[in-house]
Amino acid sequence: MPICVFDIEEDGSTSVPDSRDLTGPARYRWWHYDLSDPALPDWCENHLPTIPASALLQPETRPRCDTFEDGLILNLRGINLNHGQLAEDLVSVRLWITDRAVVSVRVRRVFALNDIRRNAEAQMAPRTPAAFITSLVTRLTERVQQEVMSITKLTEVFEADLEDDSTPTPAELPQTRRRVIRLRRYLDPQRAALNTLANAHLIPKADHPALRELANRTTMAVEELDAQRDRLHTVQDDHDLDVARKQARNSFLLSVGAGIFLPISFLTGLFGVNIGGMPGLDSPWAFAILCASMVALALVMILVIRAKRWF
Repeated sequence: MPICVFDIEEDGSTSVPDSRDLTGPARYRWWHYDLSDPALPDWCENHLPTIPASALLQPETRPRCDTFEDGLILNLRGINLNHGQLAEDLVSVRLWITDRAVVSVRVRRVFALNDIRRNAEAQMAPRTPAAFITSLVTRLTERVQQEVMSITKLTEVFEADLEDDSTPTPAELPQTRRRVIRLRRYLDPQRAALNTLANAHLIPKADHPALRELANRTTMAVEELDAQRDRLHTVQDDHDLDVARKQARNSFLLSVGAGIFLPISFLTGLFGVNIGGMPGLDSPWAFAILCASMVALALVMILVIRAKRWF
């Protein structure tokens, strides 16, 4: 069974049809299915052309807009607002649109479609298929822009943290970079799909400016994601460079200490051998002389290192 089905009139009023035909007596009929519905494949086979039916049943999709006969095959992506799921794990909606019918198929809940469904239940549905598509794309685009804006603000926080050298690498930085990658993966083809949609024959010319504006806003979102990707990469590089500087400094200090104590270790090892003939075995001042010699040698090594400007 479909999630919902409405006959939508010219004035936006709706009714629930009894028949399972693709179209009805109203201006157009909206069918909304879940991909997991076991009845969906048979319904698509009986009521839709083969290629659109196959497009609706694809388990994995990417944004596209293709004309087929008198209709449009449209795949779109939106921000995932489902509880407990990542926003950048975008939800998909598959659409087949003609002048008399709209068929939508989802895998996970798409809040933009839920908004349209509530409007339809309130007798305020989009009056035409073109208005339906414009309403859906508008909602999807607004949520995309909100998500991109949140990434922009987070990037600004990361950049501000760079002013304090003691600030560690933010734990959210790798996740934010992955968010940008995932969003851009689907928004870039979605930009192309919306540009194609804005000039589709099924869309009245009066609706073209609105769709072109939505395509432009998606383009701006993609460009902003490109900028955030570069900025986040720079932030990561700065943190990596800071860590490398600290490691180099620590390694240098250890090397200086080793340079000072290496000759002293040689002396202690040399005078620690247990064989006959070692000087000072019978002298009560031998140990003191050895210690003083090592202190003097350490001071000489420090002066040499300072003179060479190694430290």
